[in-house]
Amino acid sequence: MKAITRDKKGHYIILKGSIQHKDITLVNIYAPNIGAPKYIKNLLEDFKGEIDSNTIIAGNFNTLLISLDRSSRQKISKETETLNEALDQMDLIDIYRELHPKTTKFTFFSSAHGTFSKIDHMLGHKLSLYKFKKTEIISSISSDHNGMKLEISCNKNMQRYLNT
Repeated sequence: MKAITRDKKGHYIILKGSIQHKDITLVNIYAPNIGAPKYIKNLLEDFKGEIDSNTIIAGNFNTLLISLDRSSRQKISKETETLNEALDQMDLIDIYRELHPKTTKFTFFSSAHGTFSKIDHMLGHKLSLYKFKKTEIISSISSDHNGMKLEISCNKNMQRYLNT
């Protein structure tokens, strides 16, 4: 581990290090329940200089990114549209949604509203899509959130193959 940065409120932690001699930055975000899209957008803009093609951003964003991310299929808010525009400008993609464009699996169940949603996300740089082999949502019986798993390929030959 080369560096660890975190905020005092426990909303994010940034880990910089290497895996198999390749640099990687892992960012975990826990967004507040109120104003989550704006919070995430501002946070990502603050971290813009830290984010590159070796960055993975994951966590409880407390917001949908698209209407498919909720069982009730309600329209996404203006704040979420603004967040999505910022993600596009930063070349960040929802890794799960890229690999599962039509799948309706969810990471959270609200017993108060009786709805399922995918408010936990994993983002990566679009140039790194070839590295992401597999992602899945893993059921949990001990939490109202399900886990997410990401498998990353460290094979250099894979990049050459995909660039031809």
